[in-house]
Amino acid sequence: MPTLEALAEEPVRPLRRVEYDQLVALGAFEDEKLELLYGALVPMTPIGPAHASVSTRLNVTLVRALADRAAIRVAIPVAASDDSEPEPDFAVVPPGDYDHEHPTAAWLIIEVSDSSLRKDRGVKRRLYAECKVPEYWIVNLVEQVIEVYREPKGGAYTSTKRFAKGDVIVLERFPDVEIRVDDVIR
Repeated sequence: MPTLEALAEEPVRPLRRVEYDQLVALGAFEDEKLELLYGALVPMTPIGPAHASVSTRLNVTLVRALADRAAIRVAIPVAASDDSEPEPDFAVVPPGDYDHEHPTAAWLIIEVSDSSLRKDRGVKRRLYAECKVPEYWIVNLVEQVIEVYREPKGGAYTSTKRFAKGDVIVLERFPDVEIRVDDVIR
């Protein structure tokens, strides 16, 4: 029987998003937490207490601030591309009917990161930039900062800023909305 190393040398056909959605609908991944990134099924990191607490505070803050101007999706898929359907911690998307399809555009995506920091700074940051998500945040629990990425161009973000406790972040799409880092990270 071939080993994984031997198979790694063979061409692999990535899974398309439409195929992934069909498998999900059939219950193929019923007991697994996965997301589709660049055609590959990637396990999602379990959520610890700090991640959960930050997510709860951030959810309240975003819902209060954006009310009827946007849909706040929490740990729900975004149809990023033909081969990717990530499940970010938060996606601020245009209001709309998403009963039959996940949104294909997001104004802001936020990942809360501790053990997933490498993936969120790497493959996910690249994916969101390629999909032209105008603003991407990483709530970095390891360093207790919020990393804000803006101005996607050529598959990368050209603007990066770090916000620490005491700082305030103004949302690019909603310049009247200010998020205090202290309200998110404690």
